[in-house]
Amino acid sequence: MALSLTLPTASGSLAPYALRGTAPVKPEAGVKFNRIAYSAAHVVADPLAAVDPWLQAAVDWDATIAYRRHLFSLRLGVAEAMDTAQRGMGLDWPTSLELIRRSLDAAKDVPGALVASGCGTDHLNIDDVKSVDDVIRGYEEQMAAIEALGGKLIVMASRALARVAKSPADYERVYDRILSQAKQPVVLHWLGDMFDPALAGYWGSKDVDAAMDTALAVIAAHPHKVDGIKISLLDKDKEIAMRRRLPAGVRMYTGDDFNYAELIAGDGVGSEPTHGQSDALLGIFDAIAPAASAALGALAQGDTEKFHAILGPTVPLSRHIFAAPTRFYKTGVVFMAWLNGHQKHFTMVGGQQSTRSLQHFAELFRLADAANLLEQPELALRRMKTLLALHGVEG
Repeated sequence: MALSLTLPTASGSLAPYALRGTAPVKPEAGVKFNRIAYSAAHVVADPLAAVDPWLQAAVDWDATIAYRRHLFSLRLGVAEAMDTAQRGMGLDWPTSLELIRRSLDAAKDVPGALVASGCGTDHLNIDDVKSVDDVIRGYEEQMAAIEALGGKLIVMASRALARVAKSPADYERVYDRILSQAKQPVVLHWLGDMFDPALAGYWGSKDVDAAMDTALAVIAAHPHKVDGIKISLLDKDKEIAMRRRLPAGVRMYTGDDFNYAELIAGDGVGSEPTHGQSDALLGIFDAIAPAASAALGALAQGDTEKFHAILGPTVPLSRHIFAAPTRFYKTGVVFMAWLNGHQKHFTMVGGQQSTRSLQHFAELFRLADAANLLEQPELALRRMKTLLALHGVEG
């Protein structure tokens, strides 16, 4: 018997929908990837905590770390306490540090597991930040705490720095200080203002090419302290242009949730291997983890056609999840985790489950089914019907 339900349409009407119900492709065991792949991972809220969700973060630690173990089992690294984990949108710094500690502990049980952790300035009261020195001290505080746990740093873009910096030289000064102190090579983080409007003009210019020049100058001054840079500009041409200009050995970690398949596959152009391909640090990998693992395995075995056959159908889903306002993409990521049985509820830190419409969720459901990403179709159907019923749609 076909699985079906009634879903809202773009016109606001209701229409029947029959699921394809095709199970996700299973990753091939034992294949070593030829790309480094981090999934920026979400957190699972504790729906039973007696807190005001808009004001306090309550995390279900068991479910949250269980999801990290799931990602490790698929040979994906975890980019911890990043924006996908609602950093700066519900997840505060003390909770972020506890999350980092628990993830690093979990990784010790998995040979080869990769964890890199977000280091920022979000613990500062932005209205109290008056100078670049205040920003430096903020970074240093989080840097010391993460490195004390043995963690690798992702130096996150700073809202405070974007607010107080007066020129590219201010960015160069901050990053020179941080990179010179880092105990191991870091991943830099350039998040476009579509993800966070407070980061407009990062690197000292609203002109992306000029900003890129500043970022590249920072990297060139410390090439041995930079593992790579993650950029999330949703512009594949800008990423490729920057990738080809990176110093030897410095990686481009794509954060382009619109064009990741072709950027990871690469074009082979450039004097260094890392100039012709992107590694990955992606929020969408949380939502499509089995497909991402299977596709990366195929790529590692030289089967580019299979890589695109697996990953290509996930791109429309990703573009929908990351549609404007892009900063609300976390809601789609957690919704996928709920549909697929990785958590028992659809509530989020900060009450962020309310940021998308029922129409958005209905189309997400269709696209996930079309991309063969519903791991348990019957469960996904029941849960989608529950959400529909909460919005007054029966059937």
